[in-house]
This record gives sequence, structure tokens and C-alpha cells, in this order.
Amino acid sequence: MQPLELTLIVAATRSMGIGAHGSMPWNSLHREMQYFARVTTRVPPQFPPGAVNAVIMGRKTWDSIPPKFRPLKNRLNIIITRSATATTVPPSSSASAAAREPVRVPSLEHALQYAQADGAVGRVFVMGGAQVYDAALRLSAARRVLLTSIEREFKCDTFFPLDLAGGQAEGWARTSREELQEWTGQQVDQGGQEEAGTKYEFQMWEKVDQGIV
Repeated sequence: MQPLELTLIVAATRSMGIGAHGSMPWNSLHREMQYFARVTTRVPPQFPPGAVNAVIMGRKTWDSIPPKFRPLKNRLNIIITRSATATTVPPSSSASAAAREPVRVPSLEHALQYAQADGAVGRVFVMGGAQVYDAALRLSAARRVLLTSIEREFKCDTFFPLDLAGGQAEGWARTSREELQEWTGQQVDQGGQEEAGTKYEFQMWEKVDQGIV
């Protein structure tokens, strides 16, 4: 069994704003949403045949997804909600992880235990909200952040708990565009792109291992 790695995926403004009144503060960025779908769905060849990725989210993030788009297709949806029971063992079933009903668990720790125990799970993504991001960043398993950097400001009331806007963050390093493309399997425009009057750039940040000097 491969060690569990967490990838946080988020779109944020220059001040790391990610939401306002329970939704995204910017107009729908369709190409950005397509990128999110492709990245979180693609399973690299090192995982067993039939594996699917898991997307972990809080209950408010789940509620913010339009009903016609949920559960997110071809991914195992794991929802953190206080009303859930402590289900940490995947059911014995021939159905693929993507074909199952969304899994509800009471904490991030239970979500990770579930994903780790499920032999059909490939990559594991954390997709919000702020409290779930904050809990994930405290774990050693959090290895990278896939950031869509929105190159303007919007009025936000919710913020990503790690400040990546200045181009540097203690304990984290931004990778090259080539490394981003290799990890995601997606072509990324140099210098970003513009959509619906909003410029944004896809970035990847990885945790820096703090070795003993």
C-alpha cells in the first residue's frame, strides 16, 4: 500500500480569498472548472487498474455544488459532516469507488482512514472549505497545493489558511510550470490566462522537507 499523500486544490484571490456568503465571489470560470475536473479525475498509471481519485470536502462545500453536478463524477466523494457516524472501513462491494454513494464521515481523520483502507482509491484531494483546508495543512500527509491564483481582488469572507500570494511561503516552494504539467498531466499556459475578464494562473506548491542541518 502506497503512503497516503494529500493534495489541496483551491482557487484564491491575491489576498487568498476563497469564498463569500457560501459561494465563489467571482463569475464562473469554465476553463478553470474544467481543469479542476480533469486534474481530480485523472489517475496516473502507477495506481492499480480501476482506481479512482477521492475528493474530500466539508458539508458546506458539498452544499455549494449545484445538485445536478453532485456527486462529482468518476471520483469517490467523501463529505465531512458532524452528523455522520464514524465509518472508516469501505464496504465489501464489487462496485467501483466512483460508482458508490457519497461517503459521509465525522472528521478529516476518518476521511483519510476511509481513503487509505479503500484499495480502489488513487490520489486524494482536499477541496475545502477553509476549516478542512486548515486541518489538512497541519498533517504531514499534506504534500502539495494546486492553486489557481486569481489575479484580482473580490470581496471575500473566507480565506485559504496558507498565504501563497507573495510568491513564497515558509515550508513551501513553488514548482516549475513543467513540474506542474507533469504532475497534473495538463498543458498550462505560460504566464496564465484570462477568462470572463479575470486573469488567473495555475500553480503548484510542494512542502519542503525540513531535514536536520
